Amino acid sequence: MQPYFFPYLGHFGLIANTDEWVVFDITQYTPKTYMSRNEVLKGSGGRQQIFAELSNSSIHIKTNEARLRDPDKTRMQVLGSLTHYRKKAPFYENVKGLIERTFEQLNASDDPGSLVNLNVAGLQCVCEYLNLNFNYRRASQLDVQFDQPMGAGDWAPAIASQLGASHYLNPVGGRALFNPTRFESCGVKLEFLSYEALEYVTPGFQFEPNLSVLDVLMWNSADTVRKHLARACSITPHCLSPATQCL
Repeated sequence: MQPYFFPYLGHFGLIANTDEWVVFDITQYTPKTYMSRNEVLKGSGGRQQIFAELSNSSIHIKTNEARLRDPDKTRMQVLGSLTHYRKKAPFYENVKGLIERTFEQLNASDDPGSLVNLNVAGLQCVCEYLNLNFNYRRASQLDVQFDQPMGAGDWAPAIASQLGASHYLNPVGGRALFNPTRFESCGVKLEFLSYEALEYVTPGFQFEPNLSVLDVLMWNSADTVRKHLARACSITPHCLSPATQCL
């Protein structure tokens, strides 16, 4: 999966159901996507963005080449965007600490200016907070070979087969992207995960769905979120057609 910036809770439902996670950081970077921004509740109502400003945001770079303009400024911007939760969200201090740990981990990494390192640190810290196993590798550091040219749905079976995976799990929203025959030819079983969104009470604010995991964790304990993920995710195999037995 692409490395997203404090992604929505369903992303962690996918992590919770995988044995190994590949950070897909080797293709063209796409500006103004969830790789560098997300949303939380706005104090005056609706949504507001949290984001990581880049010094080289461009379609002419690869994802692993994206550079943070100022990591500490990004940290302060994210924390500042959450201050209106302070007196109303019961887990504000927990999330504040989670964000601080994310940037501490970034600063201790081999490249503190890397957007991918920031996003991976965010995934790691959230998974630690939720007690989820996050066993990951970065695609840019793998010794795998690719045919040229590669279509959007070709990367996954190529990587999964060369890593020796028996199954590949993708969010159900991406079903149309993949050709199950490609996975069959690689000896990999293609499956999809459905996620039932968590609705929760936000006193003093109007609830908005599918915000950053930071918003979810402001209002819900780690135990509540972990239990929701356990019952809100379901895995189904890919079906060629309604009349065809699922693979």
